[in-house]
Amino acid sequence: MAKEKIPTTPAVLSLKAAAANFTLHTYPYEEHGGTRVSSQKLGVDEHCVIKTLVMEDDAGKPLIILMHGDREVSTKALARHLGVKAIKPCKPEVAHRHTGYLVGGTSPFGAKKALPVYMEKTIADLPEILINAGARGLLAKMPPSELVRILNPGKVSVAI
Repeated sequence: MAKEKIPTTPAVLSLKAAAANFTLHTYPYEEHGGTRVSSQKLGVDEHCVIKTLVMEDDAGKPLIILMHGDREVSTKALARHLGVKAIKPCKPEVAHRHTGYLVGGTSPFGAKKALPVYMEKTIADLPEILINAGARGLLAKMPPSELVRILNPGKVSVAI
């Protein structure tokens, strides 16, 4: 049996450079499947699969928000927290330009530009998380403390 080829992405290189405690997990990627599909294919709770969303404020400044797979981001609550008028998701091509990643493969690690990172605060309470490792169908499993140690995200309470 051939050994599965795991891509070396900027996210994986960034995690290795930070001496992160993580394991890589692959699954057959489905267009628009999101965390629902990845959690089913890997047999894990969708709440523990963390999505990486690239958004921008009303001035066009980009940011990353990390959210539980089974929850959505209240852009109004996030805008209030950040003291801006509005927050909206970036268009896929804009998100790609900021991060270097394709939608469905966006990781908060190893992004092309250093963007502010925010995290739903309850993510830190999970025993372990799965988060995109920079390619479609590739997740990194780690304790949330590693994510906090490496990214030092701002903690927010904006889940709906």
